[in-house]
Amino acid sequence: MKIGVASSGLGGLDDVVSPQFGRCRVLTIVEVEGTNIRNYRSVQNPGAISGGGAGIQAAQLLAQEGCEVVIAGNFGPNAFQVLIANGISPYTSPPVKVREAVEMFLRGELPEAVPRRGGGGMGKGMGRGRGWSRYP
Repeated sequence: MKIGVASSGLGGLDDVVSPQFGRCRVLTIVEVEGTNIRNYRSVQNPGAISGGGAGIQAAQLLAQEGCEVVIAGNFGPNAFQVLIANGISPYTSPPVKVREAVEMFLRGELPEAVPRRGGGGMGKGMGRGRGWSRYP
């Protein structure tokens, strides 16, 4: 089984789980056999520096890599939908080491993520309340 983990730093088993999925710097892909970690590698997250659709890009990358599970602190609504559509189960984790998060998942200690409502981003108003118009 392949598990993708949103990582805060440079990736790897000793890195910390990122609080956000779409904008994490690196995705650590962990290969597990039974309850044992067999291998891992880190890949740059293409969404980390994109202008939009960061979570979607990260989710598509994990789908291409053949991941069945993804672990992060939080998931945006669009990323969540793409993950589910690709048969990838999202789980949330506290900010612990990647190795510990994977072990917690294998022991059944991580909760499945639930979809968030949209509208959490800044939008076109960039947080200044100017991203809407009451007139078309």
